[in-house]
Amino acid sequence: MKQLPVQGAQVVSRIAGLLRIVGRSADGSSLVELVRESGLTRPTVHRLLSSLASEGLLDHDARTGNWVLGPEILLMGSVASARFPLEDIARPSLRRLAEETGESAFFSIRRGSETVCLLREEGSFPVRSFVLHEGVRFPLGVASAGTAIMAFLPGDEQEQLLAHWDEHAGPFAAAHTVDVVRANLARTRQAGYAVNPGLVLEGSWGMGAAVFDQAGRPAWALSLTGIEPRFRAERQEVLGRLLMEEAHRITVQLGPGKDLL
Repeated sequence: MKQLPVQGAQVVSRIAGLLRIVGRSADGSSLVELVRESGLTRPTVHRLLSSLASEGLLDHDARTGNWVLGPEILLMGSVASARFPLEDIARPSLRRLAEETGESAFFSIRRGSETVCLLREEGSFPVRSFVLHEGVRFPLGVASAGTAIMAFLPGDEQEQLLAHWDEHAGPFAAAHTVDVVRANLARTRQAGYAVNPGLVLEGSWGMGAAVFDQAGRPAWALSLTGIEPRFRAERQEVLGRLLMEEAHRITVQLGPGKDLL
């Protein structure tokens, strides 16, 4: 028997997409950006945004003209955070990494074919890279966290992504060609950690290590980002070891009966 589409599912999908776009940055997104990235018509986007604002899920910033996350999202997030011990388990590792290296440290999660940055801890080094912050999404295989996770997925899952790579990587495909990505994945499996040599933004480097769930699958990643001189070859081994130690620490804490998400 053919299953009928769920009524309203398309609307829910559109709303979720708009919320994700707005949630990428604390500064929100303009109407033009939302129309372009969602692929929806301007009247449809405006109607959905207005409805979300009336429910407190979005706000319209009169100063910038951008749409930003609203107070109801904050309340929901506060309630949801009680279920997910991110601060208890991941935050100490981020602090140790930031203190020991001076670089900015991040914790990202795999969501489908993307990684999403969840937590950040700033390092003491005065010059920083601002490519990554809470809410930023990258396709798997792009940036150090996504490379660290993808490298330890089963081979057939990797090949599924690589088979449609340009579509998957989108605007990052030019710098992240299939050959480059395959080489990065191979190096990551061999070393245990990933290195992003300024492929997302020239001069901005990153390194990442995967965190594994109870089934032994890469589900999260720790990463460090900074400027190129801070990630010279002679220092990568030290940074990689620290990343893997903290990633292992979190993996061990996620023993039977525990999970982050």
